[in-house]
Amino acid sequence: MDFDWLFFVEISLGGLGTGGLYALTALAFVIIFKSTGVVNLAIGEMLMVGAYLVYGLATGFGLPIWLAIIVGVLGSGLAGGVIERLAIRPMVGESPISTFMITVGLASVLVGAVELIWTADQRRMPPIMPDEAIFIGEAFVSSKVFYGFFVTLILISLGLLVFRFWRGGVALRATAFDQGAAYSMGINVPRVFSLSWVIGAMIATVAGVIVGAIGGISPSMGIFGLSVLVVVIAGGLDSVLGALVAGIAIGLIEAWASGFLGGEYKVVVTFLILIIVLMIRPYGLFGTREIERL
Repeated sequence: MDFDWLFFVEISLGGLGTGGLYALTALAFVIIFKSTGVVNLAIGEMLMVGAYLVYGLATGFGLPIWLAIIVGVLGSGLAGGVIERLAIRPMVGESPISTFMITVGLASVLVGAVELIWTADQRRMPPIMPDEAIFIGEAFVSSKVFYGFFVTLILISLGLLVFRFWRGGVALRATAFDQGAAYSMGINVPRVFSLSWVIGAMIATVAGVIVGAIGGISPSMGIFGLSVLVVVIAGGLDSVLGALVAGIAIGLIEAWASGFLGGEYKVVVTFLILIIVLMIRPYGLFGTREIERL
């Protein structure tokens, strides 16, 4: 039987779209971990709440979708700063597992809050991207996946430029490298902690809006965070490059496994790859050896 290259290309394009979203959300996770050392298990729920906030602003308050996205991203950033100040900063100096459990509890609180306000029913995000069919040569790709991938690519590139040249980005990188040295250089480390949560929440919201535009929104969107957790563990908890590479790779692997083996094998293959990576490099593909695992 001849290999169906057209089918392979189509599922690979879909995998790139999913991988881009994994990479974007993993970037939010890594920014928080690099700056604060907090393993934020609630990243998927932050993504979900951000998507619901944009949905609520667009449908409940009648804002144009572009304005709802801007306000929603800014509001999520503010919420991220409040969470850091009230729930995370008091845990400074405590054991890592205690802070980890705070984020577990935060995830449950966020899901409960969404279900209380919007119920557990799935909802459709107002139209954000064009619906016309996209063809790359003869290969078909969903327009939402196509445009979502390029929006994700632009945002990741913009984020990397900001962290490279913006003063706040330099402070984030300095704090991530050595908190003591950052203090001695006059950097306000607690403020950097808050900034990392603000930026992480804003990035997660953008990813949530794109995920919601593709598949709808529901309180179960937080499950997306589990795949992102696989990405950051495989790539390295403190590695931006690892988040990007592992995100794209796992998106492609999931697409190939689902397309050629069946959807039920997608998760199995993904976690099998994770186990193999950790057996070879326990700190992830690009992670720092000194990272402590929970």
